[in-house]
Amino acid sequence: MDSKDRISVIASKHHGVLKTADVVEAGISKKALADYVKERGFERAAHGIYCDPDAWIDDMLVLQLRCPKTVFSHDTALFLHDLTDREPLSYTVTAKTGYNPSHLTEAGVKVYTVKKDLFEIGMTDSITPFGNRINVYNMERTICDVIRSRSTMEAQVLQDALKQYAKRKDKNLHQLMEYADLFHVDRILRQYMEVLL
Repeated sequence: MDSKDRISVIASKHHGVLKTADVVEAGISKKALADYVKERGFERAAHGIYCDPDAWIDDMLVLQLRCPKTVFSHDTALFLHDLTDREPLSYTVTAKTGYNPSHLTEAGVKVYTVKKDLFEIGMTDSITPFGNRINVYNMERTICDVIRSRSTMEAQVLQDALKQYAKRKDKNLHQLMEYADLFHVDRILRQYMEVLL
């Protein structure tokens, strides 16, 4: 199998998205990648990320590859956890305080920042509608995040998310209350949950 065939295998494995790091890790030169990208008409999505023009591109995956120091959160996480039926019009991510979000906000991505010691709490992964694995906060962290940001969220989205969460068999109320305490939303969360449970 020559380098072009090997690059094609990598591209199909990632649903038409090529990452320079993956190609180099497979022992293929950057020159071979550059030739392949040019020959096949791949489009540059970001530094070191190329997309097949004939493939349906997974924007969530491309965003995760472009910005690996962010985690999908808030309304995007609600969508990924089936806690809302509204597909987000733009994606929402969280980064550590000090992260420069200007390139993301210019691209229409909503960015929240948190202290470094709170950033990894509740971090897990999820599958995008295209079948790719990305970083997202778990349901309990997401509920706390949307309550913390309730002034910028539609009240209906928040209420629906809490109702959906309350119905879930896989909810972890103990963890939810731990997180609520950490994020200082325990009093407000109790008020919401008393109505729902």
